[in-house]
Amino acid sequence: MNEMTELEWFRSEVPDLDLTGVRAEEHRLLSVLRDAAPSPERAAGRRVPGRPRRALRLRVGLAGAGLGVAAAVTAAVVTVTADGEPGAPPVVHTMPVASVQVLKRAADHAAATPELRPRPGQFMVFESQTMDPVDSNSHDRQARYLARQERKIWLPVEGDATHGVLWSKTLPPKPYPGWPIPPEARQDVGHRSLSKAADFDDRAEHLRNDYAYLSRLPADPAKMYQHLYTGLGNGPEADAQAWQNVGGMLSEAYMPAAQRAALFRAAAAIRGVTTVGRAVDAAGRTGVAVALTTPGSGVREEYIFDQKTYRYLGQRSVVTDAEQAGAPIGSVLTNSAQLKVSVADQAPAVD
Repeated sequence: MNEMTELEWFRSEVPDLDLTGVRAEEHRLLSVLRDAAPSPERAAGRRVPGRPRRALRLRVGLAGAGLGVAAAVTAAVVTVTADGEPGAPPVVHTMPVASVQVLKRAADHAAATPELRPRPGQFMVFESQTMDPVDSNSHDRQARYLARQERKIWLPVEGDATHGVLWSKTLPPKPYPGWPIPPEARQDVGHRSLSKAADFDDRAEHLRNDYAYLSRLPADPAKMYQHLYTGLGNGPEADAQAWQNVGGMLSEAYMPAAQRAALFRAAAAIRGVTTVGRAVDAAGRTGVAVALTTPGSGVREEYIFDQKTYRYLGQRSVVTDAEQAGAPIGSVLTNSAQLKVSVADQAPAVD
C-alpha cells in the first residue's frame, strides 16, 4: 500500500465533520463557563471591600462527544476571560534579572527570625498601627483628615477573613495635607471596638493570604514571580498590580521563610521598583523603603524594611505628583506598621 493509498484509506475511516455539532458543543461549554462564574447574588456575603478583581482565563479543548477522530483533529482551544470575551491570548511572564538590593538582602535574611508553625484550627494574630485618609461631609461641609488606629486582628490559619476577629482603638488623627482637622475626627479618639474582621470576602483563589494557602506557594522565585502576575497582562499597570499583590502577602499575612524569600526575590524583579531610602512607618520606626509608582495616581507605594535586619516593618503611600494626587509632593497619605505576629489557639468571641 503506497502512501497516497494509505492516506485515502485513513480519510475514508474518518466520518464527515458536522460543523453544526461542533458549534453546538462550543455553545454548551461556553454556557457552562458562564454559569460557573459567581453571580452578584452568590458573591454577596463574601466580598472584602477594596480588593481588586482579576480576569479569569480558562483554556478549554472543544472536542465533542460522538465526533470521533474528526472532532479530535479539529479540536480548538479558546481563551475565555472573566467577562466572557474569547480570543485574548494568555500572557506568560518570565522573571527578569532582579535588581533591587534591599529586597535581595531581605530574602537573604528571611530565615534569620524564629519560624512560626501554626496548626490547622489556630489563628494568626497581627498587631499593627495604621493611618488612612478619610473624606468627611458633615453639615454640608467637606473635610479631610488622616484617621489612625491601633489594631489587633485574629485571622484563621486556613479560611477567609469572615472567620476572623478585629479589635481596634481609635488614635488621635493627623491633618490631611492642606486641610484642618475637623471636630468630628476627634470624637471617637480612645474608642475601642471588637467585631468580625470582614463581612465579605470574595477574593479569587490566587489572592488568598491565609497561612495555609501562602505556605503552599512555590519557593522558587521565578514561579513566585509568575504567581504575582496571575491574571495580569503586560505593561506598567500590570507591574503596579503585581506590586500591590506583594503588599497583600505582607500586610496582616504570614508565610514560611522559604516562600517569603522567594517573594522578596520575585518582587525585586518587578519592572519599575526602586529603592527610595529612608522611610518612617506608622509607629515612628525608621527603615529603608522600596517603592513603585502607580500609573496615573501620582503616588508611590512603599514597603519598609529594617535597615539592619531587613525585617518587614510596614507600608506607606507617598505623593510624587501634586496635581494627580491632590496633595503636596512628599505627603504621606497612608501608613502602617506591623508590630507583632503571633499564633493563638482561638479568637475572642464577638457578640
